[in-house]
Order: sequence, then structure tokens, then C-alpha cells
Amino acid sequence: MEYERTVRAEFVRRPNRFVAAVILDGDEILVHVKNTGRCREILVPGATVILSDSGNPDRKYRYDLVAVYKGDLLVNIDSQAPNRAFASYARGSGIFGKSPEVHQERTHGDSRFDFYVESDGRRIFAEVKGVTLENDGVCMFPDAPTERGTKHVRGLVDCVREGFDAYVVFVVQMCGMRYFTPNRETDPVFSDALKEAERDGVRIVCLECSVSENGMEIVGTIPYRMDRGHSYSCLLYTSP
Repeated sequence: MEYERTVRAEFVRRPNRFVAAVILDGDEILVHVKNTGRCREILVPGATVILSDSGNPDRKYRYDLVAVYKGDLLVNIDSQAPNRAFASYARGSGIFGKSPEVHQERTHGDSRFDFYVESDGRRIFAEVKGVTLENDGVCMFPDAPTERGTKHVRGLVDCVREGFDAYVVFVVQMCGMRYFTPNRETDPVFSDALKEAERDGVRIVCLECSVSENGMEIVGTIPYRMDRGHSYSCLLYTSP
């Protein structure tokens, strides 16, 4: 996925979760933040951020903040980017077979999942989670407690019990990570639900992205550790 027009700016502050103040061409302006998560460890004063220009000067906030540099590491924080990237990746990656029928947003039970797929007789629900939190080359989810995420994971377990296949897909919105692990310190309930879901047959896939100032593309898988200090576990897929 690509952005048509991007520019660099300097992050100043975040008055609320939807808006940030940045300095662009010497002027302080307000921009829309395309991520309602905390992002506190990367959205710090002085950080270089990437803005996507809507090209519409009449919009309330002409620019969207879509990525931020954490030192030399560029992190995409656009919450819509993981689904857009996965929609393209899923059809040709082999993860769901050779010629999957991929549909976005499908309700099952009391949950709306990001994707429903039919392939080779398989019926599959998949939920995508974007990952923007990093520490020493380890990426984690979530960066704040997520009751919604826990609900989705438990809903996928119900899908498996009813004969569907189910996946939790973590799209890591940065490159070069050593592995993924759930952020137990921030949300032990989600971490436990994920561990139980894997035990009950939900498949976990962690996908790494190549990130540039102009967009983001899934390039392959990375390992995950359900608990730090335990052995790696990974599902590997290659494009046909």
C-alpha cells in the first residue's frame, strides 16, 4: 500500500488521541493521527514524523500522521495500513492456499472479524492486529489494554469449535525485528487469551513489513514467542 503524497514534519505534542501538533515548513499546524493507540514511546517531542497529504485544503485537517522515526527505525502507525497490506498479501502468499476467495469484514457470533476466506474447502476467519510497539528489536502487542482484542481472540476460538479455521495475524509495521511476543506487562488478559487460543487451534502468524515514507508492504514472516525465554514458534509461508 502506498500514499500518494508525503512530507516530513517535527512532532510537538498530541492534544488528544485523534490530533497532533507538528511543525511543517516552520509553522505549527494540527494534523489527524491515524492511530488511536497510545504510541507514547515513539510520538515524543522532536521526533520526525511522516504526513500524508490529502490534497484537500478544505478538509479540517489536511494532513494525516502515518509514520514516525524512532531513531533510525521507521514505524508506520496508520491503523488502516495492516488490513490494506494483508488484503494484498493474503491472495498470493500461499497462507490460505493457491486461489483463496478473500472477503473483508464478516460477522460471526457477536464479533466482526477482519477477513473471511474460502479456499480448498476450508472456511477461515482471520483477525489482523497492527503492531507498532518495539523494545530492543522485540515487537509487542498491545501497547494499551485491549478488551476488544481479547474478545476477538476468544471469538476465534468459538469459530474453531464450530469447524472453521481461524487465524490471528500480527502485522508488524516496521522491519528488522527479532521476534514478536504478546505484551503481558500491559495486558495479561489478552496474553492469556492468545495462549489459550493457540492451544485450542487458532493459528498465529506474525508478518514483517518493509516500511518507507511512502508506504508499507508485507515481506514475510517473523518468529513469535508466546512467553519470553521459551522456544520460538513460527508459521512460515512463501509466495508461490
